[in-house]
Amino acid sequence: MRKRLLVVVLTLGLITIVVSGCSPPTAGPTASGGAATDTAGVSKTPVKIGSKIDTEGQVLGQIIVQALQAKGILVEDKTRTGTTDVVRKALMVGEIDGYPEYTASALTQFFPSDKIPPSVLKNAAQSYALVTALDLPKNRIVWLMPAPANNTWAVAIPAKLAADRKIKTLADWASYVRGGGVVKVAGSQEFFTRSDAFPAFQKAYGVALKPDQKVILATGDTAVTEKAASQGTNGVNAAMAYGTDGSISALSLVTLEDPKQVQPVYAPAPTFRAEVIKMYPEIVTTLAPIFAKLDTAALQKLNGDVAVGGKPAAEVAKTWLQANGFLQ
Repeated sequence: MRKRLLVVVLTLGLITIVVSGCSPPTAGPTASGGAATDTAGVSKTPVKIGSKIDTEGQVLGQIIVQALQAKGILVEDKTRTGTTDVVRKALMVGEIDGYPEYTASALTQFFPSDKIPPSVLKNAAQSYALVTALDLPKNRIVWLMPAPANNTWAVAIPAKLAADRKIKTLADWASYVRGGGVVKVAGSQEFFTRSDAFPAFQKAYGVALKPDQKVILATGDTAVTEKAASQGTNGVNAAMAYGTDGSISALSLVTLEDPKQVQPVYAPAPTFRAEVIKMYPEIVTTLAPIFAKLDTAALQKLNGDVAVGGKPAAEVAKTWLQANGFLQ
């Protein structure tokens, strides 16, 4: 409760600074060629919402799009923008106005992570407080209320392999690999190159893989990597996974435990350009109660409906918003 109160206070204080400290951007054309106008007759540009290309990125992006539309805000749907570096750059240059990002991703990828204590990275409230304090003054990026979930990087393997070789943790898996166990890992380029992803596991648990033991996929969608591990596609028996994935159990996989707590907290939160929050301050109060309900169980269910159930992210987002009273 105290952590949640801290986050609320920080968020409200941050928005006060934003609203009083920046000017609205010049109005531009809407998706239909016109411009939105508020009750005072001031033209407003449409809000361009982006997202990452993985399943959860799409779902969260669609939740934001539909929630803002329901409040009468003109929105341009630009979800599935790209990988982390692509979507962040799009936000920074104004190609999009907002997208869901993760606290640890920002602290490890956008700022000098060697100056951030590991204890902060592993504390949800402290991570959020730090990223808000860093991103606003330097980049004019506002972080809204985060969801109470942790979409951490993970490694998943077939349940049968885990049972046969008694592999429960990443330490067990590392011993299996060092002992000559057959292994081939499917993941995105980002998973294999980001310092906070697979390289962090390799360093902590002493895992060294040869190039032919890595299957690098163009997509960042864990539904693809997990399906490959489940079906043994091209010999794959381990996959890039996320803590909130909904397809793990459905695909008869298990997520390996991280006893050394290598991973920081990846709490998803809407991020917006400060100028947009200045123009549409109602975005803050619209999204806060929505993200407060997106805990790990909720995200696993939503992600599963897309990855396993085959439903479009927009449909899944709409159904959840309606069920929770955010849409009529």
